[in-house]
Amino acid sequence: MIKVVQIQFSTESGGRAALRLQRALLKRNADSNIVSLLRGAPGISRITYLGVKSKFLSKIDNKLQAFLTRKILPKMGSFSYPVLGTDISKLDVVKNADVIYIHWALNGMLNFKSIDRLARLKKPLIIFLHDMWAVTGGCHHSFDCTKYKTIGCQSCPMFGHTIKNDLSAKEFQKKQRLYSKYDNLYFISPSHWLFNCAKASLLTKDKPVFYIPNILDDRIFKENDATVAKQLLNINTHEKVIAFGAIEVNSPYKGWAYLQRALEIFHASTKNENISVLIFGSGYNKQMDEAIPFKVKFMGYLKDEYAASLVFNAVDVFIAPSLAEAFGYVVMESLSCGTPVVGFNVGGIPDMIQHKENGYLAKYKDAEDLAAGISYCLTNNIKGSLPYGIQPGLTIQKHLDLFDYILSQKNK
Repeated sequence: MIKVVQIQFSTESGGRAALRLQRALLKRNADSNIVSLLRGAPGISRITYLGVKSKFLSKIDNKLQAFLTRKILPKMGSFSYPVLGTDISKLDVVKNADVIYIHWALNGMLNFKSIDRLARLKKPLIIFLHDMWAVTGGCHHSFDCTKYKTIGCQSCPMFGHTIKNDLSAKEFQKKQRLYSKYDNLYFISPSHWLFNCAKASLLTKDKPVFYIPNILDDRIFKENDATVAKQLLNINTHEKVIAFGAIEVNSPYKGWAYLQRALEIFHASTKNENISVLIFGSGYNKQMDEAIPFKVKFMGYLKDEYAASLVFNAVDVFIAPSLAEAFGYVVMESLSCGTPVVGFNVGGIPDMIQHKENGYLAKYKDAEDLAAGISYCLTNNIKGSLPYGIQPGLTIQKHLDLFDYILSQKNK
């Protein structure tokens, strides 16, 4: 039986990717464990949590990074420059593993030194790309910047200056030294777009990169009775419900301004007053409430997958106006529950939305086309469904096939 260990900052929110993969691996008789910095929901087994010292280092690291990146332009998103981290290479669960996955392990969990020590174990070290950070000089999404492909990161536009040997250049060089030092590094991209970014990056173009979508539990995320779901959430069963969600709805990545404009356009064009908007991932927001021309229901943060599945079953269309999206887990969740998705043609979203079949792909940053997509899905009663290539059973088999491949390479 193959032994897998996954490194992940937290098993909550975006960290559910590791937890979902673990569940799928265990069903296929692979021995999987997770090492996490932050504790998630109680009752989850096979997770090793790091101690008080690691949490303290994380807090200090966050303060250091906040100082180092204090001049970043907020509209450009996030930039990480890990300074402190924990050496987890001596943990028994890591030493006993055949394969190591690194998911999102920043915020002071791992730094370059601790990644180096994991690589030194000479086990296959798989870096799962949940955004662009591992293939750039520090940004999590590069937007229009292509320096990571051509000259190597420097004079980073996120800092709004022209200093050549800036933080992005220093981090790029650190990654270059680390990646070139080891031949046991592998990279997984959950989307074709991010796969192409990785193969074009000067950091990873000569490294093995594999396309494997994210996975979910289709026993939880499945189509159920929409009427019952609406009743449970105290929603009028005769209402058409438009949903939008994100951990940070005002994130520069999530496109709130385009959604707001799209809802205004759609409101002006529809005579159906029996429409409401449901927002999750955020508590009540007065500015958003007043900006949306429909009745609004704020659901707050959805604490578990069952709550998320209930919401997706209760709504009639889900909007994903992301301006940068490595994959789009909420898109996958919605489609798996039978709810169509309207989203911009960007990042990993086109891997899942089949235009006018299970949703609507709108032109990038085009609020009018976003509104047209909402109207099209509601008018034509479009049903959501997962495309064949990202079905959970196929996805987990790709991981198992990858294990066979890299372990056979190791034994040559």
